[in-house]
Amino acid sequence: MSPPGPRAVLFDLDGTLLDSAPDLAAAANAMLAELGLPARAPALIATYIGKGIPKLVERALTGALDAAADPALFARALPAYERHYAAESGRRALPFPGVRAGLRALQAAAVPMACITNKAELFTLDLLQRTALDGFFGVVVCGDTVAQKKPHPEPVLTACARLGIRPAEALMIGDSAIDVQAARAAGCPVWCVPYGYNEGRPVESLDCDRTVASIAEAAALIVTVR
Repeated sequence: MSPPGPRAVLFDLDGTLLDSAPDLAAAANAMLAELGLPARAPALIATYIGKGIPKLVERALTGALDAAADPALFARALPAYERHYAAESGRRALPFPGVRAGLRALQAAAVPMACITNKAELFTLDLLQRTALDGFFGVVVCGDTVAQKKPHPEPVLTACARLGIRPAEALMIGDSAIDVQAARAAGCPVWCVPYGYNEGRPVESLDCDRTVASIAEAAALIVTVR
């Protein structure tokens, strides 16, 4: 990114800031057990993350990224998942290495930050508080904050509007194709981290402007051009 650098940074949550896959997998397998269905490997469930809880539930039921679940089964599964996830959320989730250091560096440099996630607000705010990340973000846009989820640009546009900046003045940092697509559709530059979920695909497959090894690395690059 060329000077003067971004006026604000927008972060994805799951797979970018937090390794929340263990909690999501525990909830999914508790749901499957309640329904009398076999468990799935946590590593496989991690590839289902990114498009919100309803999509994760459907993927856990079908064992596929794009298959449609039986509507009656899905109607039973979704509330069961939400109940189990309410109990599991935050029990195992931890910030990835470099996240706290990076967020502190941006905060010290007075860079406004937002968190944009497809996770529902009920779970998002609680998870940010449990992992002590809530104090970094002036704006949080969740999956039920606006009408459309990522990869639609509305969450990015909403975050920028609340921060009082144009999308071109912000920088999105995420881990998946839906983050890149949302940022591109909004007209926002986007960087990606390589350790996230991205439906099991490598970060090299993403059309991002830059790959950074960690949020700490991203912060160092951002702060040097402010």
